[in-house]
Amino acid sequence: EVQLVESGGGLVQAGGSLRLSCAASGFTFDDYYIGWFRQAPGKGPEGVSCISRTDGRIVYKDSVKGRFTISSDNAKNTVYLQMNSLKPEDTAVYHCAALVFGSGFGCNAYEYDYWGQGAQVTVAS
Repeated sequence: EVQLVESGGGLVQAGGSLRLSCAASGFTFDDYYIGWFRQAPGKGPEGVSCISRTDGRIVYKDSVKGRFTISSDNAKNTVYLQMNSLKPEDTAVYHCAALVFGSGFGCNAYEYDYWGQGAQVTVAS
């Protein structure tokens, strides 16, 4: 069974930092792209950052460039999202998702096959 489990969300003041983790199981980690997406109330999901671990390609949403960093620990089947200089507009439920390798690397929510349950990130002003 494919499972993606997020952790590390919480409440932080503007300017603060959080690190989200996405632990993957039930599938061959190397065969998938992994992405972080977020959904704010009343809005659709948007791609925050996605990684192709086999060749190092990384995509960031423009508004998080220079503040967020995606990384992976292949030995732990875990992908991280380090979020610094957080802003109130970063408040959302953050999900990690997996897209089978070979489908074409992208960072659009509709492309991804498997999703975690999400982690709430709230940034207070």
